[in-house]
This record gives sequence, structure tokens and C-alpha cells, in this order.
Amino acid sequence: MEEAIVKLQNVAIFQKRNLILTHVNLKISKGEFVYLIGKTGSGKSSLLKTLYAELPLHEGEATVVGYDLKTIKEKDIPFLRRKMGIVFQDFQLLTDRSVEDNLLFVLKATGWKNKNEMIARVMEVLEEVNLSGKRKKMPTQLSGGEQQRVAIARALLNAPNIILADEPTGNLDPETSNEIMRLLKSISENGQSVLMATHNYNIIHKFPARIIKCDEGTITAASNQSGI
Repeated sequence: MEEAIVKLQNVAIFQKRNLILTHVNLKISKGEFVYLIGKTGSGKSSLLKTLYAELPLHEGEATVVGYDLKTIKEKDIPFLRRKMGIVFQDFQLLTDRSVEDNLLFVLKATGWKNKNEMIARVMEVLEEVNLSGKRKKMPTQLSGGEQQRVAIARALLNAPNIILADEPTGNLDPETSNEIMRLLKSISENGQSVLMATHNYNIIHKFPARIIKCDEGTITAASNQSGI
């Protein structure tokens, strides 16, 4: 039986008092790649925010990377997020420090103490995203695709069970988008789940995977290419 990294049953998702999604049922297994599609404002970001406990869960049952989202305590949220990697459309790198220092900053913030181990880990993830030679560069010296690779390296630092990617190719040209997709696909093939919100249907056709759709206040399953 496949290990479930995400399991939601009859979940309702609210932004403050506004009901955004209802009757949400979702299971994502270890190493699975899943697309999340839907119009702007359909609830994709709200679903992601619920998974990393930015939005509290009031209705339904939800387990994510071993944590019960209904009963999770505030002090445990950083530990939940350590088991997840989050990649945004706009990279969110610290522009006043080098690639290496961006990654070291995250390791310090998540409790790493040993400097040698931290530098070794930074080197590992930069190699994984083919950026070993760029660790002393500033983000402004990198292309958009390279900046997004740094953002993915940052997401991988704590060996998460799942990567949540919110429009990770939204600011990139088609060729660079394909490179980022190949990287994300290889991450899922290595056993880490990926849930990727996207508007880019060309990418979905080029890199097929399971699709779930936010539509009319709930989420529905679509087979590989249908429902788009």
C-alpha cells in the first residue's frame, strides 16, 4: 500500500469566514506528481495554504506529512513545514546575500547548528539543481531560471516529503519552464511528492501527470489529459 503524504477527507477551506472550498477529498502518495489547476480565485492557493497550516482547518480531517492539521499546535507548525518544501512563482530570494547565504539562512532558521554540515548540505542541493558553480553569486546575477533553481534547492534543504510549488514556471520562458519541469519531475522520481499549481496547460501536455481541479467551490479529479 502506497504511503499517503497528504490525506484530506471532507475538508472545508475558509479564508477568515469566507468558505472557499468544500467537500475536499485528496490523497497524494509518496513520490507522486500531481497538478493543481483552476481559474484564478478558484481556491488553489487557499488549498496550498491549508496544507502548510497558514490557514487553520476547522472542518473535515486532514493529515499532512504525519501531522493532523485539525489538532496541530502553533509550536509544531515549523516542524510540519520542515517536512515540506515550498516554491513560489516569484522566487522570494534574499537579494542582499549570495546563493550560498540564502540557503544557509534557511538552515539556521530551521535549527541546523554545525557549520560544516550546513555547507555540505548547501553543496548537495546546489549539485542536485545543477548550480554548483553559482553558490557565491548574488541572485541579481542569475537568470530567472537559475533563481527558480535556487528556490527549488532551498525547498530541498531539509529533505522534505513533499514539494508544494505555486506557479513555479509562471515567470519563465517556455524553454526555462521545461528545464524546471524536468527538475521537479526528477525530484518526484526520487521519492518526494510534488503538488504543483499551474495555469500552463502546455506544460501539462508535455509532462503528463495526475490532475486535480479547483472548480465551483470544490476539487475534482481529472484523468491525465481530460478535464482541461
